Amino acid sequence: MKYIIDTDPGHDDFFAILYAIRRLDVVGLTTVFGNSTVDNTTQNALRICDLAQSDVPVAIGAGKPIVGDFVVSAIHGNDGLQGGKSIPQTERKADPRSAVEFLIEMGRAHAGSLSLIVLGPMTNIALALRIEPKLADWISEISFMGGATATGNVAAFAEANVWKDPEAAQMVLSSGIPLRMAGLNLTNQARLSQTQVDQLANAGTKIGQHASEILAFYLKQHSARYTHPDGPMHDPCAVISLVHPELFKFRDTAVSVELASPQLRGMTICDMREIAPFPGEVLPEPNVKVGVQLDGPACVDAMIEAILEYR
Repeated sequence: MKYIIDTDPGHDDFFAILYAIRRLDVVGLTTVFGNSTVDNTTQNALRICDLAQSDVPVAIGAGKPIVGDFVVSAIHGNDGLQGGKSIPQTERKADPRSAVEFLIEMGRAHAGSLSLIVLGPMTNIALALRIEPKLADWISEISFMGGATATGNVAAFAEANVWKDPEAAQMVLSSGIPLRMAGLNLTNQARLSQTQVDQLANAGTKIGQHASEILAFYLKQHSARYTHPDGPMHDPCAVISLVHPELFKFRDTAVSVELASPQLRGMTICDMREIAPFPGEVLPEPNVKVGVQLDGPACVDAMIEAILEYR
C-alpha cells in the first residue's frame, strides 16, 4: 500500500510525518491551512522532509475552507512549528502540481493501492472528489485525525480539524470511501510527557534534539491551555493504527457533521448506540471505523522508537 499524507504541520504533524516516512511507503505530502497558513504549513512540510532526508513531493493545497475563513491554532505558535527554530530552513521547492491535481493523478496511477492519511482539515480531499468523483473508488482507505465522540477542543463539541472546514469533512464522510477515525476521545489516551522530551534530547541525534525542542514547546502550550503537565499525541495515532492495529480498538459507527446549528457547527455526530431497530425502523448505516481505545504507552513507545532510528 502507498500513502499520501495530507497535513498542516503542526507539532503533532511533525511526529506523525517522521513516523510515517520511517514505517510506510509515503509517496507524497499535500498541505492545507489549519494549524497555520498554507504558506507556513508548506514550508514546515518541506523542512520536515529535508530533516528526514526524504525526497517525496510536497504539493500545496487549499488556503481556506470551502465556506468562510479560518483562525490559526494558537497552540502551535506563530508559524505552526514554533519551538522548532533550530530545524534548518530549506531551499527545496514545492511540487508544481496543486494538491488536488496531485491527489487525482496519484489516485489514478495507484488505484486500489493508495490510502490517505489526513491530519488537518479535509478541504483538499473534498475539492479533489468534487473535480474527480472516481477518486472515491481509487482510494483504498482514509485514516484521519479529527472529530470526537463527545467533548471537542476548539469548541465544546467540535474538534479543530473538522470545525475549520465542516462542509469538506461532511463531503468526505459521505463519499463511500472506507474511513478510519482517530478522534479526540482516542488520541487523548496517548500522552507525551517530559520523559519523552528528555529521551529525545539525550539520544545524541540531530532529529532527536529537534524533536525534543518541538515537543517541549508543545507541552508548554498545552499545559497553559489545559492545565495538564503532559499532552496528547493526536496526529501520530492516525498513522500508528495503520502499522500497529493490534494496539487499537475500533467500532463501526454512523458519523456525520453538523453544519446548520451555530452552537454545534463542526460537531461530529457519532451514533454510538448499541441497539437493534424496531420493526420498520431504519437506523443510520455505519460509514466510519471510529477509534475507541488504544494502548497509550505502547503507542508512545512506538513513535519514539521510530524517531530515534533517524541518524
